Amino acid sequence: FESLTPDAYTIAEVRLGVAIAELVAASMDRWQMARDLKIRNKELERSNHELDQFAYVASHDLMSPLRGIDHISSWIEQDCEEILPGKSKVHLQKLRQRVSRMEALLKSILEYSRAGRIESKPENINVRKLIHDVILTLNIPRGFKVEVAHDMVYEIFAPRAALERIFHNLISNAIKHHDKDEGTILISWKLISGYHQFSVNDDGPGIDPKFHDSVFEMFRTLRPRDEVEGSGMGLTLIKKTVEYYGGTIWLESDLGKGTTFLFTLPYRPLTEKKI
Repeated sequence: FESLTPDAYTIAEVRLGVAIAELVAASMDRWQMARDLKIRNKELERSNHELDQFAYVASHDLMSPLRGIDHISSWIEQDCEEILPGKSKVHLQKLRQRVSRMEALLKSILEYSRAGRIESKPENINVRKLIHDVILTLNIPRGFKVEVAHDMVYEIFAPRAALERIFHNLISNAIKHHDKDEGTILISWKLISGYHQFSVNDDGPGIDPKFHDSVFEMFRTLRPRDEVEGSGMGLTLIKKTVEYYGGTIWLESDLGKGTTFLFTLPYRPLTEKKI
């Protein structure tokens, strides 16, 4: 746009030239941003692949020696049952408990690393049947009842594996952390502002409000590990899963008043079934 001749361009032509230059500059900036984003996406894919490899090593190569320790300690306990002092038997049992805990932790780390990246596609799900199937896998103690509210939604469009994982964890936690040998767990549902809202309520000891946020942190347990077995990763995994699908999870509780975990998933219309 430069010219050696004075007043070679009118004001309108200069303004047009400036506007074109700004458009070109903006286009170049967008191109550079898209190029940088593509590079970052490739780096993220590589990082995720490396994370998958690490998780596989953690879940496979590290579990193998753990199982070996468990087997050997079991053989020692059986072979020396008549000569082992009672204290030594207790020590061996604690050893096997810690091995089992470490194995569960490694499995949880693997599951956490894959949550949000390796998931099943949404499908039409009969919610009552899904909850019933989850209950069957949990081997509910005789003194506990798991009830489903009468107005529970019949069918939703959601990822089956994720929903099974969420209910499995919340129901098992309600039983595992209960302070009595019997109790009732109620699962409810309602539709709120375009979201399915599910709640899992128990009549257990409750959780102090000061711990409401920390229960979702990695490796956090409110009771000693020797009292309640667990990896401390369950709620962390559930939170990551729920948020990946566009929902939220929180709890309502107070000491001595039971606990209610609530989570949401976006409402999606059911797909038409092929006949």
